[in-house]
Amino acid sequence: MTELIVRPTLSDEDKHAYAGIYLLKRMDLKPSDGGLVLPVVLPSELSPLDEILMQLAVEELVVINNRKERWDLTRKGLDYLAALIDEAEALIDEFDDDELPEVVAELRARNLDVFRARFLWGWFDGEFDDLVLWQQQRGVAPVETLWAYYLLDDAFYAELARDLESEM
Repeated sequence: MTELIVRPTLSDEDKHAYAGIYLLKRMDLKPSDGGLVLPVVLPSELSPLDEILMQLAVEELVVINNRKERWDLTRKGLDYLAALIDEAEALIDEFDDDELPEVVAELRARNLDVFRARFLWGWFDGEFDDLVLWQQQRGVAPVETLWAYYLLDDAFYAELARDLESEM
């Protein structure tokens, strides 16, 4: 008998929101710590990020720095990033010693988004900072070496959801 695996269905809007969160962190970090400096005109391997950056600009979280020809975080972007960090830290502080089934049950009991919690936890811990390495460590095959494409691919979110499958 074939089992039906239920995975959360993420809209493009949801994937773009998570990708935006990912970019905000990477833009805030120093390059020596894995941060990114994103030029206004992105190279082809980063082209999937154009739409994400435009949405972040509409939300006034990033702005084009014409002098340096790059994208920069705004004060509003830094404040939003701080709120996300606080949210992730609160999750980790509360649930770090708990087993995944207990965490999922408690989040559901509070009517909270389990997938968002999983994403923020990994995002905060740096688990996704190198998406190529992350795929390799998890045994994903084939590995998508163009991380910007993987960040917006259903495969990334399906892999994240896999952690929650037995709990869903």
